[in-house]
This record gives sequence, structure tokens and C-alpha cells, in this order.
Amino acid sequence: MRFAGRVALVTGAGSGIGEAAAVRFGAEGAAVAAADLSETAAAATAERVRKAGGRAIALTADVSQDTDCRRLVAQTLAQLGALDILVNNAGIGAVGTVLETDEATFQKVMDVNVRGTFLLSKAALPSMIARKAGVIVNTASIAGVRGIPERAAYTASKHAIVGLTRAMALDHVRDGVRVNCICPGTVDTPWVGRLLDQAADPPAARAALVARQPMGRLGRAEEMAAAILFLASDESSFTTGTAMLVDGGFTA
Repeated sequence: MRFAGRVALVTGAGSGIGEAAAVRFGAEGAAVAAADLSETAAAATAERVRKAGGRAIALTADVSQDTDCRRLVAQTLAQLGALDILVNNAGIGAVGTVLETDEATFQKVMDVNVRGTFLLSKAALPSMIARKAGVIVNTASIAGVRGIPERAAYTASKHAIVGLTRAMALDHVRDGVRVNCICPGTVDTPWVGRLLDQAADPPAARAALVARQPMGRLGRAEEMAAAILFLASDESSFTTGTAMLVDGGFTA
């Protein structure tokens, strides 16, 4: 029960890493605001949090919109009474080189992944600074620390998240706010599943993806959630500005 009495706002909570983190926070005592673009997905996760023993509310928002981000924070504060932990997990991806990526796609990836992290952090920080306490955990990627072929927009966005994490960490360390990010490797999530389904031979594509992993398997959403909770907990109280690799040795 590391998070008893604390409130966590998790974006992209409708599936994958965000869902796993939200449920784990609830199981360890937190009240959780589960936010997602999909109202149905957010509600389903909130129900899973309650079944795990936590309090939960379901919120719907597009994190690329400033009004939505400010509303998320306001609703969390009004309905749950505080905001101790923000997990900026909502994100999208795109396949293609610079030549293959149109401007609209590039802008959309940057708007959701980078602008969303910026806007929601901007909305959440004042209440954390006022109490001299708070934690922000962002979801970056191994694409935030190295290049990934045919993922130009996604790689650019995740590098930006790592940089923004480090900048916020230094800007707000004396305000009592810690800021870190996780850099997942390839995780078996619905998003990865959809990408594989688009391949000419999905089973072969999955086998090739697994073969590239040093551990011989893909990561699990629950393993990423464990890293998020560690960075959000008092166990990492001397950690800020870090980009934590959780990739099964892929970047070793």
C-alpha cells in the first residue's frame, strides 16, 4: 500500500501500459483518475481499479488540447481532493521515414506525445508546487534514446519527451516536484498488436519482432507499470530527471 492516501492521474489509461499502471496504483492504495480519449475504455479501467481495491473516476480528454488538460486536472482535484502523481502516458505512433511521413501525421504525433505531456504537466504543476510535493512520470520509449528505423515522427517525439523530462526535473526540483520518465522497449500491447496485424504475414512479423529481443520475448504492460510505480513512489525519492530503460536489454 505504497500509495495509500495519494491521488494519481493516468492518461492513456484505457489500455496497455496506462491501464496496467492505473490498476496497480489502485491495488496499492491510490485513488485514480483514469483518463483516456475513449469514454468506454476509461470507464472499464476505472471499474478494474475499483475491483483492485482503489477509488477511481473515469475521465475523457484529448491531451493535445489545452482546455481538456486543464479540465482533467480540475476534475481530479474536485472529485478526488488532490493530485499527487501525474502519469503522462497517452501517446500515438506512426510508421515511416521523413520522406514517407506527411506533415499532418508528423504534427499529430508531436501534438499528442509532446504537446500533451507539456500541457498536462503545465496544468498539474501549480497544485503540486503549492504543496511542495508531487511526482510526474512520463512515458517515453527506447526511441527516446536511440534511432528507430522507419519511425521518424515517433522517434522525434520520444526524444523530445526525454528532453522535456530532464528540463522539468531541474526546473522544479526545489519546488518539491520530481519528474522522471520510463523508456519501454517493445511491449505486447494493443497498439503493437494493431501494427503487427497490418503486416502481410502477422505471425511471421511477430516472430521476427520477438527474435530481435535479447530476452526472447516482448515486454509486458505490467512490467512497465511496475517501473512507473517505482518512480512515483518514495522508494525513488532521490531520483529525478532520469530516463529509465525497461527494454529487456535491447539497448544494452
